[in-house]
Amino acid sequence: MIETTIVNVVATANLKQSVDLFELAKAEDIKYNSERYGGRVAYFKTPNMEGKVSIFSSGKMISVGTKSESQARKELTLTMKFLVEKGLAKSIELQPKTQNLVATADFEKCIDLEKIPEDTGAIYEPEQFPGAILHLETPFKTTILVFASGKAVITGLKSSDQINPTIRRIEEIIASYE
Repeated sequence: MIETTIVNVVATANLKQSVDLFELAKAEDIKYNSERYGGRVAYFKTPNMEGKVSIFSSGKMISVGTKSESQARKELTLTMKFLVEKGLAKSIELQPKTQNLVATADFEKCIDLEKIPEDTGAIYEPEQFPGAILHLETPFKTTILVFASGKAVITGLKSSDQINPTIRRIEEIIASYE
């Protein structure tokens, strides 16, 4: 069994209402700089949160930095409850969506990156980057960075259920060129 770890989940939700960032900036646990990004975003982060949530004046929110989809959903919900408590938003039923899940894997063997040919969708230019960049369309549209050490970074997953089928596909590719 290949050891995998989720290292980041990016999830979004929409409050379907605008948020007054200037009022929000007065609250504790909010980071807001009107100079940054044209004053269009504030950040919510409490000591108990694993990640942080960006809050846009449009009411859209982005959770980054969590290690699971459930934690990302929890932090988006926590943010909405915080906004409701402060009188800056009305409570709605959030519909969080995972936009990107990043995982690492260790295949526990050295991989000869020179043997992974371009017909697999791999790009390997060691002068530019020490790993092979593999773009997969199946089983899911993902980008994988594969290193000679046997470690890999997988990006573009939409759920944790996609990790194992993607790992199996990478194993197939690696095995065919050993």
